[in-house]
Amino acid sequence: MPARAGASLPSDAVRGRLLDGRYRIGSRIARGGMASVHEAHDIRLDRTVAVKIMHPGLGDGDSGDFAERFVREARAAARLSHPNVVAVYDQGDDDGTVFLVMELVPGHTLRDVVSKESPMAPSRALALLEPVVSALASAHRNGLIHRDVKPENVLIADDGRVKVADFGLAKAVSAETQHTATQGVLIGTVSYLAPELVVDGRADARADVYAVGVVLYELLTGVKPHEGETPIQVAYKHVHHDVPPPSERVPELPAYVDALVARATARDRSLRPADAAILLHQVHRVANALAAGVRDDVELTQDLSPAYSVRNDLDRDTSRGTDTAPEPWDAGEMEALLAPGPARPDSPEATTTYPLAKPPPPAPTPVQAKAPGPTRRPRPPTAPRQRRSKRGLVLLLAALLVAGAVGGGAFWYGWARYATAPQVLGAEDATAVAALESAGLEVAYTEPAYDSEVPEGSVVSADPGGGAQVLPGDTVTLTLSLGKLLVPQVRGLDEDAAQDALLAVRLEFGESKGRYNEQQPEGTVLRSVPDRGTELSPGDTVDLVLSKGRRPIKVGSWVGKDIDKATEKLEKRDLVATVVSEEFDDDAPAGQVLSQSPAQGTLNKGDVVSLTVSKGPELIQVPDVARFGINAAINALEDAGFRTETKRNSVFYAGLGFAVSTDPDAGTMAPKGSLVTITVV
Repeated sequence: MPARAGASLPSDAVRGRLLDGRYRIGSRIARGGMASVHEAHDIRLDRTVAVKIMHPGLGDGDSGDFAERFVREARAAARLSHPNVVAVYDQGDDDGTVFLVMELVPGHTLRDVVSKESPMAPSRALALLEPVVSALASAHRNGLIHRDVKPENVLIADDGRVKVADFGLAKAVSAETQHTATQGVLIGTVSYLAPELVVDGRADARADVYAVGVVLYELLTGVKPHEGETPIQVAYKHVHHDVPPPSERVPELPAYVDALVARATARDRSLRPADAAILLHQVHRVANALAAGVRDDVELTQDLSPAYSVRNDLDRDTSRGTDTAPEPWDAGEMEALLAPGPARPDSPEATTTYPLAKPPPPAPTPVQAKAPGPTRRPRPPTAPRQRRSKRGLVLLLAALLVAGAVGGGAFWYGWARYATAPQVLGAEDATAVAALESAGLEVAYTEPAYDSEVPEGSVVSADPGGGAQVLPGDTVTLTLSLGKLLVPQVRGLDEDAAQDALLAVRLEFGESKGRYNEQQPEGTVLRSVPDRGTELSPGDTVDLVLSKGRRPIKVGSWVGKDIDKATEKLEKRDLVATVVSEEFDDDAPAGQVLSQSPAQGTLNKGDVVSLTVSKGPELIQVPDVARFGINAAINALEDAGFRTETKRNSVFYAGLGFAVSTDPDAGTMAPKGSLVTITVV
């Protein structure tokens, strides 16, 4: 179930975890009282599934029995194959984490349809319920009961398919296990619990039938039949009050629709259909009558009426004779069945009943034969007749007085003492409170709701609503508008905080998409999709764009490249090339990159790459050694850093041993260590 608006939800610790070495857990889809449901990827079969994970603590300690039953019943549900049942694929226990793997149904729930469409036409309501009842009928045939039928457990896919979920909490029916309570705790949602579940915890297929009847009432009217400030109050009403006819709220409904709801939600489970298969047949009959445009069908109404069902049972039992006579009715039970209900069925104390026709008087017993003899003439009546006449008159007068008193009391308790609740829809909070208090009513508040048409702080709904009959001092519960539901500001938050902000306004988190950003640290929300301030509806999905941090830039290798070209390429990559030194190099021409730092890897925009550039070979001046003796010339050149060799003058050589010239010529610049040739004569 979604978290309440304003509640701070903890970050989901299981997201990203690999359960059982197979299921990679993704975003949370829903959260309930016993488990949370996550979208997950089955890496073995490469498919998307839904994984229900039991909350920590329910699988150990005193709750270990619950976990064992969860697993056992999941296995039973996995054997249930029906197109309107959410398939159960797998279950397991990963280091204390108990989980259930199910079919993922993209779409919405019947609760969303109730919120948006109810009250709806009966044909539409039955069209939505028919696949639900069909799924339950299949389960009942296989010895399974659901025990938690409610709109939240009915999924409607995007293509319109209707599927019933949470059969993993169903229980296999057997002669030994006919209870739905564990250590005194009822399993199920109180608004849809059958009376017998509240009283003695016994569950059979008729408990599912009751829940379907409550859901049908809610589809037809837009409200639940029994409401209260606490779950105990709601449970009490299920036990002691019949579900009222939906036509009290929607007068145009045919009587046979009322009868279908009454039959399914009869407090005495013996009056309900025995299982969903029988209920499905009745749903089809009502749907066909609606499709044919039948406004009133007395026979169908009588067939569906719980009272008609009981009367037929009594007639059948009577016709069987003494061998199969029905069990005697307790006088108090018979009186309660035969007595008409209160004058106001919508009063808090009222319980709608279906009166039975009085049984026919017993047949007269045969007169025993008498012995022959003279017959006596009966004595004529005298005084006793007169006494009986007077007594009858007194009884008649007493009955009239009692009837008058009862009628007056009924008028007072059923109508006269009630007032009409003022209309406060759309009024500002203070104005609505003033109007209700002026009418002598108390005011309470329920959780506020978003409404695009009602300004923030004004009344969206009131229960009971304007025009309802109320008693002085009764409480009217107001729902105030939160105004339009706008996407909140999430820029600058981390991912967990942004998800909490979305859930706090009843929006669902979709997925996160990464994007490089030079200003925001990694993991920071850059924006939402849709953007902040966009109007949405509760339950809509919002995606987040997260910073991946600064974009990494590959440095590359520039050694051996010309400095000008290396600088140009690095600047195109948004990096800065800096020459930190220049060195002589005999092997590298001037302007060639000799080394760089960093030598490889990645940097970020604006980071510096340090380069060392060649100045080429070192040049020195050739000294003038003309007229030097050969040894002196060689020493002078080698001291300057040159290598030397000698050769004779080809024109004139006298063997004198003096240098006359050099190659390169004296005074020119030559690379250090290069060869200088000395010409001697």
